[in-house]
Amino acid sequence: MPTSKVRTARSATPGAKKTSGPAGAAPRARASVAKKSESAGAGSASALIDARIQELGGWRGPMLARLRALIKEADPEVTEEWKWRVPVWSHDGLICTGEAYKSAVKMTFAKGASLPDPAGLFNASLEGNVRRAIDVHEGDVVDEAALKALIRAAVALNTSSRRR
Repeated sequence: MPTSKVRTARSATPGAKKTSGPAGAAPRARASVAKKSESAGAGSASALIDARIQELGGWRGPMLARLRALIKEADPEVTEEWKWRVPVWSHDGLICTGEAYKSAVKMTFAKGASLPDPAGLFNASLEGNVRRAIDVHEGDVVDEAALKALIRAAVALNTSSRRR
C-alpha cells in the first residue's frame, strides 16, 4: 500500500468545510494520479507499477520488481492493472496483487484458498475461505519455481472458471 495518503484536515470551527491536505493545501499529485489511473489502460498501469517500484526504499522495490518479473515469466499473457492503489495482475480474472508494507512485500492471491500449494508458500491470510497471501520479508529467499507454479495454477483456475 502507498505510504502517502491524502488526508482531510478538520477545522475546530463548527460548520466549517473540510479541506484536502494540511492547512487546506492541494492534494498530493501522486494520490490523484493513482486515483485517475485506476481505470487507465495497461500502459498507464505498467508505468504506475514502475513508479511504485522506484519509490519504494531499501529492499522492497527490488523485491516487488523480482516478483513482477516472475509473474510475467510464469504467464507472458498476464495483464497488469492498477487498482486499489496497488499493482494487480490478471488473466481471465484476478491472479494476485502486489502490496508493499514497512516490513513485507505481500502477494495476495484472489482465489488462493482454491489453489494447490505443495511448497507451502502461503504464509498469510490463511484463515479466510477465498484469499491467501505470501508475505516476503527482507532476506527471504523466494522459491521461484514454486511461485511460478502457483501463478500458473491461478491462471488455470481462472480460465477453467471462465469456460463454464
